[in-house]
Amino acid sequence: MKNENKEIVKQYIENILNTENAEDLSTFISPHYTEVSNNRRYNLGIKGIRKKIAGIREIYPDLKLSIDLQITEGDWVATSYIMSGTQLGSWMGIRPTGKTIEVRGVNIDRVVDSKITEHESSTDLLDPLIENNQHSIHWIKENLKNKFVAKNEDVKTICETEAA
Repeated sequence: MKNENKEIVKQYIENILNTENAEDLSTFISPHYTEVSNNRRYNLGIKGIRKKIAGIREIYPDLKLSIDLQITEGDWVATSYIMSGTQLGSWMGIRPTGKTIEVRGVNIDRVVDSKITEHESSTDLLDPLIENNQHSIHWIKENLKNKFVAKNEDVKTICETEAA
């Protein structure tokens, strides 16, 4: 079962997140799919995750996640990855740069009955903000303090706030 869960998450990344094909979401995602952010639970379901993926692809149309490592424990799969993509849409109040970013992150997914039912992630965004947008740490602290990662109407805590 553990290897099956790892394979489900791997195939989801390769066949859905790394492509523009969100048609097969129900193959991998539970109708009761939930994301966890800042200790809050957001029930997105298939419709919500489809909208979220479309929003991310508007910003990074060539998005690619490369898996470094996967570890399983019961229903849970932890995936360490490197994400790369060219910023062609507005992100965190930053106009499109046309630059490719590369970030490291960890996803933690719960797989029940061969479907991903719960997802939480952590991504290191500080280096890309400084490197690709030439912002200082001071600018980031002042303008992004208590603000969130990316615009998404389905996950309230993941929203864009224009920096002044």
